[in-house]
Amino acid sequence: MANVVNPDLPEAIFGIQPNVPVMHQVVTAQLAAARAGTHATKNRSEVSGGGSKPWRQKGTGRARQGSSRAPHWRGGGVAHGPQPRSYRQRTPKKMVWLALRSALSDRAADGMVTVIDDWGFAAPKTKDAIAALQGIGVADNERVLVVLGRDDEVAWKSFRNVGERVGLVSVEELNTYDVLVADRVIFTSATLGSLSARGGGPGEGGTA
Repeated sequence: MANVVNPDLPEAIFGIQPNVPVMHQVVTAQLAAARAGTHATKNRSEVSGGGSKPWRQKGTGRARQGSSRAPHWRGGGVAHGPQPRSYRQRTPKKMVWLALRSALSDRAADGMVTVIDDWGFAAPKTKDAIAALQGIGVADNERVLVVLGRDDEVAWKSFRNVGERVGLVSVEELNTYDVLVADRVIFTSATLGSLSARGGGPGEGGTA
């Protein structure tokens, strides 16, 4: 079963002053990029009907109308309605990395980053996953983010049915939003090493 190791966490990743504005900007961009952007309305040229004037121009006593598909008619087109678009925002890699380090540093400052040697599951079992979390002191009401390697297939299968309070993410896809919505972040020694290697990328050491 898993044993807590909790080595000295790299200061460049877990010991910086959290930059709240950068975290906010990166999370906003991440949530915006997740939007489908498939909303659409039909304008007056796309709705059916309205090929001729509803009535003649003069002599009816009513206001002149050119088409029954105009926006002010029931069933008419929508003026200035939403159209499909991408909400994706350009976010520099340095900013993304700084935001992630800020979020991890915030969790580490509260003592909510745990490192274990290995999950040690012999076979995929949800029961073993729950027991492992309890064994390292995770409370039943804590939201947990488990950081796994892509080859940790047994661990992926063991944790995936634990419940909504347990989130799974590969170390390559670890991101600011998932860290911030979790109460506790759990690494293995291997995934912590992979994150530290990733830490050699842009922005390391800065708190801009």
